[in-house]
Amino acid sequence: MPEKETLERARKDKREGKAPSTQAGEFVREEIEHIREGKHGARSTKQAIAIGLAKARRAGVELPPSENSSEETKEQAKRDLQKAGKKPSAKRSRATRKALKREGRSAASKEALSSQARKAAKKRSAASRSRSAKKAAKTRKK
Repeated sequence: MPEKETLERARKDKREGKAPSTQAGEFVREEIEHIREGKHGARSTKQAIAIGLAKARRAGVELPPSENSSEETKEQAKRDLQKAGKKPSAKRSRATRKALKREGRSAASKEALSSQARKAAKKRSAASRSRSAKKAAKTRKK
């Protein structure tokens, strides 16, 4: 289950009319923190992000999968959205936590996160990156 503060921050983002990806970012941030503080590990940065997004969907964030996701990912996202608000299985949660505890902690390192961000940005077109940079500049405090 996500922490109370994370849920509150996500709800605040929703009230402010922010995008679902921004709301989901709170859950990804929480997951990265969990790995850094040693609560559990992750095989890769991608896995850590995926866990955060799944948590967001199960918490009720209306986050659709990206268009270029695999069929399996799209189906899993649909299942996660359907499970929103339902209590997770204790037995399954325990098994998942136990498996994640065996994984490394380097997936949440600054180096791993920045290389993941660079890889993700490389897949986008220059125009797309430029558009989002201009949009971000508009929202920046003067």
